[in-house]
Amino acid sequence: MSPIRMAYLAAARSAVDLLADPAVAARWNEPSALAEFGVGGLAGHLASQLLSVPAVLAEPVPAGDPVGLLDHYARGSWVGATVDDEVNVTIRRAGEGIAAEGPGVLVERAAGALRELTATLPVQPAKRVVHLARGPWSLRLDDYLTTRLMEIAVHSDDLAVSVGVPTPDLPAEALDPVLSLLARLAVRRHGQPAVLRALSRAERAPADITAF
Repeated sequence: MSPIRMAYLAAARSAVDLLADPAVAARWNEPSALAEFGVGGLAGHLASQLLSVPAVLAEPVPAGDPVGLLDHYARGSWVGATVDDEVNVTIRRAGEGIAAEGPGVLVERAAGALRELTATLPVQPAKRVVHLARGPWSLRLDDYLTTRLMEIAVHSDDLAVSVGVPTPDLPAEALDPVLSLLARLAVRRHGQPAVLRALSRAERAPADITAF
């Protein structure tokens, strides 16, 4: 199994543990750290990074070459969208829908998806391509899992902050691809000097080097 697939599964296990934290259920109906997102909806969005993968694996893949990882973000309508843009409204509604049956059911569904993916990801071909119907375009499976890995890392922090628990530490093999992706996206958005200065020169660091 590729390192990215192992990293994704490690992050997915961490996400399930966070979703099962009693603090999440206790604050389920409260606002989250993200604008317009309740804790329950944010938990649903985090869980969707596991729940969506089996469905993507089941999608037929049309002919044509997959796009690259950075091209995926260049094409995404959500990149740069404001909190009130339709794409983000749709994301929030989807998270709320996934969480509609409550924290216990959500944890069970996420844990079930993790068990399924633990069995299915290792047997996927090394060059497996998946199709993102909402793109619509295709990605190599490992690139797709890198996008989900980043979402798990970022939204685990959002959820942990929202419910007052420590943000889970991911193993290096899971965190490194996330940092690499975010750095590459930040360079594309702000340029090399801005990112280098932010990481090494506080006196010349720009005010913002966020990736999105």
